[in-house]
Amino acid sequence: MLLTATDLSKSHGARQLFRGVCFSVEAGDRIGLIGPNGAGKSTLLRMLASREESDEGGIQCARGTVTVYVAQREEFAAGVTARQAATTAALPCARCHGDVHEAEVLAAVILGKIGFDDARMDMPLVALSGGWQKRAAIACGLASAGGSPDLLLLDEPTNHLDVEGIEWLERFLVKGAADIHAESVVFVTHDRVFLERVATRVGELSRAYPGGLFVADGNFSEFLRRKREFLDAQVKIEASLANEVRIDNLWLGRGAQARRTKAKGRIDESAVRREQLSELNERTTAAGSGGARVDFTGSGRRTRKLIAAQKISKSMGAKLLFKELDLELVNGQCLGLMGSNGSGKTTLLRVLLGELQPDSGTLQRADPPPRAVFLSQSRVEFPPQTLLRDAISPHGEKVRFRGSEMHITAWSRRFLFNDDQLLQSVSQLSGGELARAHIARMMLEPADVLVLDEPTNDLDLPTLAVLEDSIEDFPGGVLLVTHDRAMLERLAERIIVLGSPDLIPSSVTSLDQALRALSAFEKANALAEKMQSAPVAVAVASVANGTASTAPRKKLNYNEQREFDGMEATIAKAEAKVTLLDKQVNEPSLLANHAAYSKACAELGAAHSAVADLYSRWADLEAKRA
Repeated sequence: MLLTATDLSKSHGARQLFRGVCFSVEAGDRIGLIGPNGAGKSTLLRMLASREESDEGGIQCARGTVTVYVAQREEFAAGVTARQAATTAALPCARCHGDVHEAEVLAAVILGKIGFDDARMDMPLVALSGGWQKRAAIACGLASAGGSPDLLLLDEPTNHLDVEGIEWLERFLVKGAADIHAESVVFVTHDRVFLERVATRVGELSRAYPGGLFVADGNFSEFLRRKREFLDAQVKIEASLANEVRIDNLWLGRGAQARRTKAKGRIDESAVRREQLSELNERTTAAGSGGARVDFTGSGRRTRKLIAAQKISKSMGAKLLFKELDLELVNGQCLGLMGSNGSGKTTLLRVLLGELQPDSGTLQRADPPPRAVFLSQSRVEFPPQTLLRDAISPHGEKVRFRGSEMHITAWSRRFLFNDDQLLQSVSQLSGGELARAHIARMMLEPADVLVLDEPTNDLDLPTLAVLEDSIEDFPGGVLLVTHDRAMLERLAERIIVLGSPDLIPSSVTSLDQALRALSAFEKANALAEKMQSAPVAVAVASVANGTASTAPRKKLNYNEQREFDGMEATIAKAEAKVTLLDKQVNEPSLLANHAAYSKACAELGAAHSAVADLYSRWADLEAKRA
């Protein structure tokens, strides 16, 4: 047993987070911790990391246990690179013993395993995307333990990671990487696919359970099954106990004569049953409380086509983000946007909303322009000192929602806020609470288009389910950027995949197709970088070895030279096939023929793979002739 927590209790002021929580971690465990926002998941994780003390109870760790904690948000000093941060973290570990060279080597190895190339290792962390900062934070944590902690504690590790980054983290936590791995992991997350693929046990922190925590062995699906069984059994026990209490009350109501003829023990037992029933009632109420009540309002606009783009391209500085993109957003449609960090998803949103102009192509927006409400990934629209009451009700003590007035206290309770939180500044809110505050503000504005940039970050599972229902029922158009694969699978009728700037973005109709397209884009990007760097690397190596002018150059044979000379044309032809198949898949008439549609989708996936293979072959030939 690596860690045992017994009867942990914690309160923040007058608000009790949890009471009597018991918890254990064994070698090899990968425990997913879920629960409503505000239940105390992050607090519990900090307790396990000895970053915060419990009010009651205690935690015991096996002798010599090395624990690493990675918080939701890591602050890096300006100018510090990933290499410098990881080296500093590695210096005091037992593996390095303060040796700077050993720490530098270990930092480079860990960063490399986590996906950093040399160039990215030496970039200031504040200049990197949130996803790469998250990877750097994990690397620093691993480095502080010499690369192999006994217990790794991760708080919302998938936040800010793109899909490729999440899939990398899944592989790393399950399989490790050579000498870089964690013996056991406890992680807080609301990513349902991540839970399904990684967890060997799942625990839910909630007042719906005795002791405040319910843990089940297995993945997320098994947890949900066991949870249903437990709650169903609890309802039956509650009904049985309620019946016994009813009988007790009838007996007690007969008066003193009846009570004199009965053992005093029955009166005591009756009091115990009433107390048990009261506790069960509280747990049942907590189990049925659900998430925030999210319900977006359409403007009532009857225009079908809201936004249409033909062959639009956009660069930021010298970097081409996307080219020749076609898309259309109509009422009742959810359009998903998917791509790696930095691929241009947020920029594309701004172009579609008219905040930026495309460099080329045409963009048509309905007249008058569609009214859009926007939930940004950064959640920074409210100044830090804004009071919650002013954030969710900007015009005073009452809000107007769907033609009716509602007092701010009733409005705030709809989003699971306590009355005493209304006078808190938004800087004191948790990530989930801040997200709910933004949604509360958005709901006051009737809209033609919902623009949601990573809306799932920090939200709990009950609120996610309600949010998905509301998006599904929204009568207007929805532009959805998310790394939540379960949400994309359920809601997006079409997914635009941004990947390689040299390839036209894909427009697909399923998550599986989107993941295949994204993988092909990533291969093309990696191989293009390899092809560009290979000649330089060979030249540098030749100079270093003193053989630049004397070493014989490798030659392509006749067939290879012909293949190389025609490679650009071959790739252009393959990319044209991708474009053609992409248009065919998007033809409305094809959707009516399921067999033909499935065949076209399979051909599109194969065409993407063929392009990636051609780039790989081109890189190999280029390296051979360099």
